[in-house]
Amino acid sequence: MTSKSKDLSAHLALPEPRRLNNAWKLRLKGLALPVLIILILELVVRIGWLPSYQMPAPSEVATTLGDLAEGALWKHISASLLRVLLGFAIGASLALVFAAWVGLSREAEAYLEPTFAGLRSIPSLAWVPLLLLWLGIDETSKIVLIAIGAFFPVYLNGVSAIRDIDRKLVEVGQMYGFSRARLVRRILLPAALPGLFTGLRSGMSLAWMFLVAAELIAATKGLGYLLSDGRETSRPDIVLAAIIVLAVLGKLSDGILAGLEKRFLAWRDTFNGQSAED
Repeated sequence: MTSKSKDLSAHLALPEPRRLNNAWKLRLKGLALPVLIILILELVVRIGWLPSYQMPAPSEVATTLGDLAEGALWKHISASLLRVLLGFAIGASLALVFAAWVGLSREAEAYLEPTFAGLRSIPSLAWVPLLLLWLGIDETSKIVLIAIGAFFPVYLNGVSAIRDIDRKLVEVGQMYGFSRARLVRRILLPAALPGLFTGLRSGMSLAWMFLVAAELIAATKGLGYLLSDGRETSRPDIVLAAIIVLAVLGKLSDGILAGLEKRFLAWRDTFNGQSAED
């Protein structure tokens, strides 16, 4: 056994507490940059290099967040979260269906891909007036807009994941007489899962972006409405507080999908980068 093999074996044989300790170290390293930015901003604002009416100190934003948490913040969070989850579920589900259809059929690609290519180039704000005219200012227009935002990254990554599957794997399945359903279940789906999860995570990110586009224009509650309210009342602390909440919710939702990806793709033996200790 070579020295590299021995090192790899030793790493895999790490006890569970040691692995958990390493995972927490990586998470703490991820907090280093945000904490550094907060400290620098606090110092710059307190010194007076930035006017507080344009960039409030992080401590002031934290105070505003505390005040909002005692008031209507949870109402805004719940409204935005429900819209994102519904819109993402609808958009991602439709995208997976069409991605499977187009990915498995060249004829479907010939019919659908030119139209989808044109639709995905339309900016998010361009959909807003049309949806307001068609569906009004209630929840339906917002959910549809979020579904549109989530649809295209999931669709594109889904098609790409299917088309990037090694043709030899499909040929082996056909040699063993796999039916179409079994071929999809045993070969195509496992091979496409990494790309599908990439699309789902990208779709979730865009769902949050499209949410803000919808709520900035036509909403009476939600984090996008809170952003608009802060702008209209010249309260940059409220704007920054809403941005921070959006960032936290976006990170949490992406973390959930990343956890599911890690669980469903635990069978992969891929390169995960090297740490300073390696």
